[in-house]
Amino acid sequence: MAAGTPIRAYGDRRDDGVIQLSFTLPVPLSEKAKEAAKLFCQKLGLTEVKVAAAERAADNYTFFIAYAKTHVALDWAAIDTPELVIKKLGFDDLNALIEKEVGRRVVVFGACTGTDTHTVGIDAILNMKGFSGDYGLERYPWFEAFNLGSQVPNAELIRRAALKNADAVLVSQVVTQRDVHKDNSRQFIEEAKKAGVDKKMTLLLGGPRVDHKLALELGFHAGFGPGTKPSDVANFIVHQVLQRMGKEQRGQHWEGEPR
Repeated sequence: MAAGTPIRAYGDRRDDGVIQLSFTLPVPLSEKAKEAAKLFCQKLGLTEVKVAAAERAADNYTFFIAYAKTHVALDWAAIDTPELVIKKLGFDDLNALIEKEVGRRVVVFGACTGTDTHTVGIDAILNMKGFSGDYGLERYPWFEAFNLGSQVPNAELIRRAALKNADAVLVSQVVTQRDVHKDNSRQFIEEAKKAGVDKKMTLLLGGPRVDHKLALELGFHAGFGPGTKPSDVANFIVHQVLQRMGKEQRGQHWEGEPR
């Protein structure tokens, strides 16, 4: 894309500015509620608002899906974010690289920490069956993966990982109401610093409202959001290990790293 070319939302045709949004209002389902949803969108600066769906969410709550048009445009060239430049390795090639260059199994611990009870994310990355046809880390012969499950105290995850001299620790945060995932993640980093492992291990954060930028801001080495595959995480960890060993240049980027 040429420098300075503006980008706009795409709905039915290029640059038409049409977007879809969903939200809930604390009102019972009715025609008045639909009108309230339309006015709400208009007050956001949107035009040509169409409320496509309205469903009762609970007593005196209604969930809406609306289509509308925005005049917002972005300067693509001005957007600055971490990017990936080198192709990641497949299952067999990555295992061969670990065997040749690391010479031991790469140790990884993971858990859903704090009060979070949802293990779907950490299971998708660590469990043998993996996710979307992509093997989990337990399936890799040159990984030693430990999935501690849910509601694991941050200090306990760090303690268990330190006992095994883990190369990486994965923290999964699914519950995000009132930014509880951010608060718990900060607590994890505080515990890691207290234990002196924050520079010895690769600390990773994952979840539905996590991205690389947020993870870095919270003190992690990387963040993985929705759609992440186990091979993405596996590649990132291995190259971090090799960089700590001095076998790869620090700061190199690999496909599969978080964007």
